[in-house]
Amino acid sequence: SPVNLLLDLGTNLTWLNCRNIKSLSSLRLVTCESSTCKSISGNGCDGKICLYREPSPFLLTNHTVTKTDRVVQDKATIFSTESGIPPSLVSFRPFTFSCAVQQNLHGIAPPISGVIGLSSGELPFWRQVTSAFNVIPKFALCLPSSRVGTLYMGATSSYDTPVFGGKNPVPMTLTPLKIDSGKYLVSVTSIYVDGVSLTLDPSLLEGGAQLSTVVPYTVLQTDIYNALAQSFTLKATKIGMTETTGHAPFKHCFASGKNIDGSVMEIGLPGNGKEVKWRFQGANMVERVSETVICLAFVDGGKIPNKSMVIGTHQLQEYLIEFDFSTMRVAFSDPLVLHNTRCSMQ
Repeated sequence: SPVNLLLDLGTNLTWLNCRNIKSLSSLRLVTCESSTCKSISGNGCDGKICLYREPSPFLLTNHTVTKTDRVVQDKATIFSTESGIPPSLVSFRPFTFSCAVQQNLHGIAPPISGVIGLSSGELPFWRQVTSAFNVIPKFALCLPSSRVGTLYMGATSSYDTPVFGGKNPVPMTLTPLKIDSGKYLVSVTSIYVDGVSLTLDPSLLEGGAQLSTVVPYTVLQTDIYNALAQSFTLKATKIGMTETTGHAPFKHCFASGKNIDGSVMEIGLPGNGKEVKWRFQGANMVERVSETVICLAFVDGGKIPNKSMVIGTHQLQEYLIEFDFSTMRVAFSDPLVLHNTRCSMQ
């Protein structure tokens, strides 16, 4: 039966609440002396049983809390579009993952049964799939603002959908993919609001931007946040919106029955010999907290955060984002709404 999992770009080994999954029919434990166990960073042993240790993405306020789970193997079944539409079911084994012990399930709410690992580590789900089927080592996300999105893994060419693989595909922009301590980063050269570059200390952008599927809203270092908020507030007041009290975690909110559809933020990234821009607008810029109040959907991360910029899921929604490890590049699409489509329609 299908399993609902949180997608995490920072987790290596997929882990599940195995007690709630009835389809685990041929589960077997991975031994401590096996090559599989030895290939997993952070492994340990409980007698002869392989253990896996990694911080839980559900414990965002305390990244030092580490969960310890048993490493297991079973069969995994996924959809394949190789044979056309509709997609067919294909299976592979062994699929290596871990079963979370009960005390490590804190923070999981139904219908989520665990975390699917998509990091650059030894055994993330995408690497196991692309290796099993001998396809290009890459994966792509299309996170929806509502309903169901898509996770693509491997491809011989374009993704087999009308929007991305048809006669008039949505344009994709490329930038180098950087990896730091297992986290995915893109270099940032500048930040624009409505075409005007924000005045920032260049050192604030040196660390680049981390991409995250577990941080709900983009987190910015205080100086970056203040520059963005000042520019956004100026535009909001010009069109007659009134600033109101903040709604946690947002600091800048406005009384309005409508969205600021015209406001655009762009992140400048290194391209093929020139700067390219990743464009955020409309629904990616704001969050409606009530019928009459919208907020700037960015969070002030403080003066000295771990990263000056962490791009969260709200800003990643309604884009196709591809991580290609054969070229070490990340590709991002135009906003899908500009092409009259959505992730839930793929």
